Amino acid sequence: MDERILIRPYAPGDVDATIEIFLRSIREVSSKDYSSAEIEAWAKVEDRGLWAERRMSRPAWIAEIAGNPAGFSDLTSDGCLDMMFVHPDFQGLGVATRLLGRVDEEALRLGFRRIYTEASRTARPFFERKGFRVVTRQIVEKRGQGLENFLMEKFYT
Repeated sequence: MDERILIRPYAPGDVDATIEIFLRSIREVSSKDYSSAEIEAWAKVEDRGLWAERRMSRPAWIAEIAGNPAGFSDLTSDGCLDMMFVHPDFQGLGVATRLLGRVDEEALRLGFRRIYTEASRTARPFFERKGFRVVTRQIVEKRGQGLENFLMEKFYT
């Protein structure tokens, strides 16, 4: 476990950092797995207030390295790991693994037997390595583009 990665609860002041991580992760990391038209449709946050409200409405976490926001994740009340994004500058350092560990802790604390996510092509291999299995392939419509993702689930024993 990398002790340089701090996982802390999301705070209202994190809204812009999480939006930047979301947009840059899609544009700079997921762009290898999706077309430019798909990236353009996906990489948008049209309502900053709604974004902030969603993060505050559920358990959400920020990963920091040396005080810099490196990634974020959350968990909805029905066990959906809705968002997990890692800043392009911090890829491959264990940020997603640490965030998922925190999601797992919260899911177990809440008594969930199962969590699920809708993983992008980019994220699918990570989630498979972490014990998730594909339930089905999906096409999600975003601003006129059909984006492929994968409904995946993980069970706790």
